[in-house]
Amino acid sequence: MSINMTVSDDGSKVTIAVAGKFDFQLYDEFRASYADTVGNGIQYVIDLADTEYLDSSALGMLLLLREHAGGESSSIEITQASPEVRKILDVANFGKLFKL
Repeated sequence: MSINMTVSDDGSKVTIAVAGKFDFQLYDEFRASYADTVGNGIQYVIDLADTEYLDSSALGMLLLLREHAGGESSSIEITQASPEVRKILDVANFGKLFKL
């Protein structure tokens, strides 16, 4: 389980990749990955290509990121989710809150 964060050269895009199980054990690391970013006005990409599983605490962490990024005006895209992970996001209606 790990988090890898990269920022574009101009600072306008933050990509956060989650590998392994996305659960409460990653809370501190996930929060730290975006805590120092500007938030509102930044485009965030959550790359779930290597995410095996996510639980309700991961959904909560994504909601905290959304709040940090400006709430309804945020720009957050969740990409490359496996069919299993995508199903969890769909059941939670995250397509209404994030670009999937």
